[in-house]
Amino acid sequence: LQFLSYLGACDRLLKQGYEEGQVEEAMEMFQYSEKQAAEFLHLLAQFNDMGFQQNEIKEVLLLCGNQRERALEELVMK
Repeated sequence: LQFLSYLGACDRLLKQGYEEGQVEEAMEMFQYSEKQAAEFLHLLAQFNDMGFQQNEIKEVLLLCGNQRERALEELVMK
């Protein structure tokens, strides 16, 4: 049952246009919480569009618990 809800969550995130590898990674990082994974992927894409490096974005988002403003401050200071 858990596996099916995982697949459903992944499918919904993929339909939002996120890459499969990123979706799987985000789901694992947040213990399969679709809400947190979706938030993470959204912010990752946003900060990526601003020109920040993906590995730095991931690190900062994890440290800041997906808090957009705090993460942005951290990224700008790097």
